[in-house]
Amino acid sequence: MQKNRLGNSELHVSELTLGCMSLGKDQKQAGNIIDYALEHNINHLDTADLYDFGKNEEVVGKAIKEKREQIILTSKVGNNFNKEDKNWYWDPSKKHITEGLKDSLKRLQTDYIDFYMLHGGTIEDPIDETIEAFEILKREGLIRAYGISSIRPNVIKEYVKHSNIDAVMMQYNILDRRPEEEILDLLHSNNISVLARGPLAKGMLSNHSANVIARKGKEGFLDYSFKELTDINKNLATLCDEDFSLNEMALKYTLKNPAIASAVFGASSVEQVKENIANYNKEPLSDELYSKIRQISKPIQYNAHR
Repeated sequence: MQKNRLGNSELHVSELTLGCMSLGKDQKQAGNIIDYALEHNINHLDTADLYDFGKNEEVVGKAIKEKREQIILTSKVGNNFNKEDKNWYWDPSKKHITEGLKDSLKRLQTDYIDFYMLHGGTIEDPIDETIEAFEILKREGLIRAYGISSIRPNVIKEYVKHSNIDAVMMQYNILDRRPEEEILDLLHSNNISVLARGPLAKGMLSNHSANVIARKGKEGFLDYSFKELTDINKNLATLCDEDFSLNEMALKYTLKNPAIASAVFGASSVEQVKENIANYNKEPLSDELYSKIRQISKPIQYNAHR
């Protein structure tokens, strides 16, 4: 599996990232999923302190304890939470980021985190203070690189201007092409990588898309109405055949843009990891098919989702 450099850092991540949020709390099952991914050259795992209020980091930590050197480990901070009563609030302060990292290191049973992200962000944040916190942690060797997980162009642009981020995580797929509007080119021109989460759009771009849309799409998705989702699904299906599934098409579309370093997919079973790896290993998306997909889906605007 191809590995891409994350921004200007020394980190090289596989083009598929295992998003750990869906692993569940069964340690053996989670360990099997992670082991299968590692055995098939996925070296990048993504978690966050808020997932299951710290439990997800604990599960990941136990699973990787004996194989830490094989892994590029990502986690996130910024949500101050109480795991007992499940309450949380946004806190991008230097104090919380510093304390949050220490807590994550304990749960993950490691001395450092390879890539550490602010888990959100608003334009009203004390951005200079937040950046300072990450820079200090980097100098101390507790993190190797840092970035932000955000879909807000105004926030992302502030970090591009004022920080040394190496990557941004954001939702990007055939249905959500908002990053194409003004962000992907900006990040690529500044040598900042993109970790694209949600390549299958919560299953609406999977091989079971019709059923997922019928079940989850009644209220629409982003700017799409239920009818638009159904029509797009039918039109995309005409581009598929027995050798080229919608799942594969969605994954390859996300990876087609040169700004994308890795596509982040969730998995709750080994079979899901296996399917995504199999789809990745097939032929790249042709320029002709890429163009046809773009004619079917519509670029939606950021202004309604800032």
